[in-house]
Amino acid sequence: MGFLSIAGGFIGSMGWYVIPFVVILSVVVFFHELGHYLVGRWCGVKVDRFSLGFGPELFAWVDKRGTRWRVAALPLGGYVKFHGDADVSSAPDAAALAQMDRGERSQTLAGQPVLNRAAIVAAGPIANFLLAIVIFTISFAIYGQYVLTPHVGGVEIGSPADLAGFKTGDLIKSANGSPIDSFEDLHQVISTSTGLTIVFGLERSGQAMTIAAAPTIALVDLAPFGKRRIGRLGIKASSDPADRRLETCSLPRCVAWAAKDTWNIVDATSAYVVGLFAGRESADQVSGPLGVAQVAGEIAKISILALFSLTAVFSVSVGLMNLLPVPMLDGGHLLFYAIEALLGRPLSERTQEIGLRIGIALVAMLVIFSTSHDILRLVTGGGG
Repeated sequence: MGFLSIAGGFIGSMGWYVIPFVVILSVVVFFHELGHYLVGRWCGVKVDRFSLGFGPELFAWVDKRGTRWRVAALPLGGYVKFHGDADVSSAPDAAALAQMDRGERSQTLAGQPVLNRAAIVAAGPIANFLLAIVIFTISFAIYGQYVLTPHVGGVEIGSPADLAGFKTGDLIKSANGSPIDSFEDLHQVISTSTGLTIVFGLERSGQAMTIAAAPTIALVDLAPFGKRRIGRLGIKASSDPADRRLETCSLPRCVAWAAKDTWNIVDATSAYVVGLFAGRESADQVSGPLGVAQVAGEIAKISILALFSLTAVFSVSVGLMNLLPVPMLDGGHLLFYAIEALLGRPLSERTQEIGLRIGIALVAMLVIFSTSHDILRLVTGGGG
């Protein structure tokens, strides 16, 4: 009885993490694949199958255009299979295409002009970015956002900010020439510029001046996200109530805020990848399905709104990942199409097949690598 109680508690605990993760992943994947589907249909391509999940089919229906919409047992992705595709990776079925007449071939992905194919493939990641903008827009429209004026409320002794000469009361106006309108903007710049010198424009006692400083790397506990390396300058936000205000927005302004937040995620992710190759960042910050599931479960305990926002963040991440120039991913297809446009002919089937195998291997290694780090973080209690 004791064992059953412990097992039941463990399963229930896992369910708390798995269910929010599956919901988020399903929403993000559905809109990603819907982007492919809608632009494909718009270009006249026949869609044989739209699948949410992989593996055994749980239930399905066929619409009037002949597309089979299915929900599968393994909710770790999804795919759209266009007419003439050999498999879910959208590789063309050469044998089947050879048997088609011109009219039927025009309804396949492979039979489309290269620009149409590129648009169909790019539509998936674009749908992810649009989903994030829609989610953020709804959140801003309902709740507005609190804005902190970029006044320096304090400077940590011995920090890069202290050594550079920042003083309490400084009003930061710009960073590397870009305007700083809020403390959130300042945090975004600092967190993505580890080891890089930033030239700040500020106002002190009514006088304009500039200060240069380079954020150091700090290991910060961002529970429930675990410990992460971020840029640290040593500047504290002002605690003066006058420096904190709630702003509401009209629909156009909400969309602008949402687009800015979406871009900030893209910028932060890109800065991390560049820093990774430059040796300024650590690869142990990469998270796989287990890590995302853990975060989703912890966020779900906070509020539905927080989970809603996490969906937007995850959607941007999925969009960016799919744009990597790796065969099998959307970015790999776009790379092949770009080469085809330059050469005036597609790459040979053999070359594409080799590229696909390399892509599968790279994706598999990334999954193994990220999952191993997820397991390590779980075992060590979230350490970075």
